[in-house]
Amino acid sequence: MSVVKSPLRDEDLKIVGDALQGALVDLVDLGLVAKQVHWNVVGPRFRSVHLQLDDVVATARQYADTVAERASALGVSPDGRADTVAKSSGIDPAHDGWIKDDDAVRTLATALGVLIVRMRERIDATEHPDPVSQDLFIGLTADLEKHRWMFQAENA
Repeated sequence: MSVVKSPLRDEDLKIVGDALQGALVDLVDLGLVAKQVHWNVVGPRFRSVHLQLDDVVATARQYADTVAERASALGVSPDGRADTVAKSSGIDPAHDGWIKDDDAVRTLATALGVLIVRMRERIDATEHPDPVSQDLFIGLTADLEKHRWMFQAENA
């Protein structure tokens, strides 16, 4: 049941809805992974990495909300429940325990790299069915690429 009538054709809505749902799950998980690493990072670069992780969490949370609201506006019910995220995220989970700053940086650079590939696929998929959602993915991907660049520069 949809309480919101979508302006998109059914076949376009399926493509866009899948892209938005996939992005939502990935962003929720990115926020969780980044926060887990944030709480457990140790090492000589603790403070800079710790603060940088907070920036990633803020980006992930902001865009997760924007993506979910875009889905809702199109008549697609967003699903960010923990079990949905656990089943369908493209990001590897953070390991438990303390995380050396170098490993923390690598973990986030890798997670961001995976998400960037997935977001670029969503950019391509939404180009024709919904340029509005595509624009959202473009802005999001630019921010993820900036975060990844900053983490890669940490371990250069």
